[in-house]
Amino acid sequence: MSRRLGQRFPWGTALAVLLGTAACGDGASIVDEDAGTDPVQDDAGQPDGSTTLEPDAGLKPADPYADEVVSFTPGPSAGFGQDRFPDVVLGPPSGLGADTGSLDVLSLGRGGSIVLRFTDIAVVDGPGVDLLVFENPFHIAGGPNVYSERGIVSVSDDGVTWFAFPCATTDAAGGYPGCAGVAPVFANPANGISATDPAVAGGDGFDLATVGLSRARYVRIVDAGNNRYGGTSGGFDLDAVAVVNGVSLGSATP
Repeated sequence: MSRRLGQRFPWGTALAVLLGTAACGDGASIVDEDAGTDPVQDDAGQPDGSTTLEPDAGLKPADPYADEVVSFTPGPSAGFGQDRFPDVVLGPPSGLGADTGSLDVLSLGRGGSIVLRFTDIAVVDGPGVDLLVFENPFHIAGGPNVYSERGIVSVSDDGVTWFAFPCATTDAAGGYPGCAGVAPVFANPANGISATDPAVAGGDGFDLATVGLSRARYVRIVDAGNNRYGGTSGGFDLDAVAVVNGVSLGSATP
């Protein structure tokens, strides 16, 4: 971890593995199956948080992923992923591409919410996208429409005052602008695609300038309440969050 407090790290540039620009779904529709039931052969590895930045001796290396779960309030039809909680939402995403939803996720349930905290770096307002949120949407039968379960994203620097990104939770024709849980996820430690480069990572990007905030250390995601529900895998399915533009917090995070 760098001791130079205030130094910015453009994760999207420094860590990008440019394997080609991956096109994300620009349409969205709701179908009768839940994302958690989409079959996959196996989960593509557990997050290992292996990305490092000039680690100081004796300190955990900095990485661009959420470090702590501050709170989790599941709603009805939650349950999936709780056997691996909290690790399932910490570290990098386990994206499986355009046509398959990862099972390395935590289902929030109807109206459920989760608050995550960064302890080694903070999100800062830089060029373009500053934060990526990864769910597990997928293209339906290889077509243009995407199975999505929306979440409303808010950010905070102190964990008290929150700034919510506008999220059009019912605008299916427009692709649910401003919501998380819309774009398929490609980044995965197993395939080398960077989770901090919006050009290739997939997931949904958020710019702090949209809410007028210069720095954020907390991210809150709330299930939109109008997704598909049933069983134990209903609602928004969180995989991971990643900092694109960040600043080191050193070893003295309040």
